Amino acid sequence: MKSNSLDALIRLKRFEVEGKRRKVADIEATISDFNYVAAELDRQIATEEDRAGVFDVGYYAYPTFAKLAIQRRANLAASVAELESQLAGARRELREACEELKKIELKRIELLEERDTVGPDSGEVAA
Repeated sequence: MKSNSLDALIRLKRFEVEGKRRKVADIEATISDFNYVAAELDRQIATEEDRAGVFDVGYYAYPTFAKLAIQRRANLAASVAELESQLAGARRELREACEELKKIELKRIELLEERDTVGPDSGEVAA
C-alpha cells in the first residue's frame, strides 16, 4: 500500500475517531443534564410535600404536581439507564476505531522506515 493511500486512510480514520469522540461526549452531557433535572425534581417534590404536609403518595390529598414530578423523574431514570447502555456501546466503538487508527499509523511508519532503508534511488542505475 502506498504512503499516499495510507495518508488518506489515516485522515478518514481520524475523522471517524473524532466523530465517535463527539458522540461519547454528547451522550455523557445528556446523562449529566438528565441527572441534574432529576435532582431538581427531587427538590421540587420535597418542597411540594412540605408545602402540602402530605408525604404518602397513595394518600388522596397528595399533591398532583408531586405525582407528576415523580413520574417525570422515573422517566428520566429510565432514559439515563438507556443512555448508559448506549454510552457503553459508543465507548466500545471509539476504542475499536482508535485501535484501527493506531494499526494504520504503525503500518505507515513501517512503510516509511522501509522506504528510508531501501532508499529512494534503489531501483535506478547511476549514469
